[in-house]
Parts: sequence; C-alpha cells; structure tokens
Amino acid sequence: MDAPVRLQTPLDNAAVEALRSGQRILLSGIVYTARDAAHKRLVAAIEAGDPLPLPLEGQVIYYVGPTPPRPGHVIGAAGPTTSYRMDPYAPALIARGLKAMISKGARGSAVKEAMRTFKAVYLAAIGGAGALMARSVRAAEMVAYPDLGTEAIRRLVVADMPLIVVNDVHGGDLYVEGSAAYRLPFPSPEKRLTSLPPV
Repeated sequence: MDAPVRLQTPLDNAAVEALRSGQRILLSGIVYTARDAAHKRLVAAIEAGDPLPLPLEGQVIYYVGPTPPRPGHVIGAAGPTTSYRMDPYAPALIARGLKAMISKGARGSAVKEAMRTFKAVYLAAIGGAGALMARSVRAAEMVAYPDLGTEAIRRLVVADMPLIVVNDVHGGDLYVEGSAAYRLPFPSPEKRLTSLPPV
C-alpha cells in the first residue's frame, strides 16, 4: 500500500490536481467547520454581496458539528456529517476558491462538476469515529455564527488528519470505482436459463 500523501493548507491548484481518487491523505494546517445552517448563511452573504466571515481561497471546510470538549481537550467528538446536506450550497463556495471539503457520503452531480471546473477535491473522513478524528485537532476557535451552537463556524488547527480522496479534479469518484471493483457481472437471461440445474 502506498504511503499517505501529506498535505498542508492552504491548498492551491497544483496540490489538488496532483491528487487521485483512492489516495490516503494526512492533512495539516487550518480547516474550517461548517454544516448546512452555516452554509446557507454563507451563500446568502455571497448573493447579497456581503463580506464572508472566513477566507475561501485555498481553504478546506470540514462538514462537522463537534460536541463540547471535555476538560483538558480542545474539541469534543468530531465525526463527519453526511455531505448531501451541503450539496445545494457547495458549488457557490467552490467557485469562490474553496479547494477541499471533508465529509462522508457521495456528492451530487453539480458539486462534482464544480470540483472539476474550479479545481477542488472531496475528502472522506472516517464515519462513526468522531473521537478518532478529534485526535488530529490541536486548537479550535469560534469564527462566526455562535448562535448555531455546535454548528457554528470554527477555525481548527489540525495535524495529520487521516482522510481519503473520494472525488478528484479529473472526474475520479472512489464511491463509483470502489463499487465497480466488487460488483459481480450479472449473467444474461440466456446464460441464467442454461445454468439452471436439471429438474
């Protein structure tokens, strides 16, 4: 198995163009958290021409609403939210320079097209392992929308966050490719009939 690719934020076109679906990633640097409520506000601000509370160019957004931290910890459990909830908003952020999204679950066609057009990637986090994902977080601070509670936008400092490239800028899709690799060919009707045991 190939060694993981080490990535440092912020990301540029060259960094994301070098990635391929299926590669393992260790991500370090700044990552922002945002789920659907925050995404809705960000897109509304874009449409209104208002300034955004975070930079988008070269940045990474993790679809997560971390639980409150226990004493002595910087963050609580930080498992990924299913990505389709952000699909209506993601293309607008990608068009403004967002370079990577972290979550779980397949993306819609509009998001995949935006990733190909504007050079961005989709990275899968380990679902059901929020405590494990939180181990990569070294610092966390509130950035915007504190009224959203756990869904507020936070700025995380992460080190060697383990991720997998799902969608790359070349049209690669690990969910499609992975399923195809294990799918048995379905026999034709003629072959099914001839393979039946004698009565």
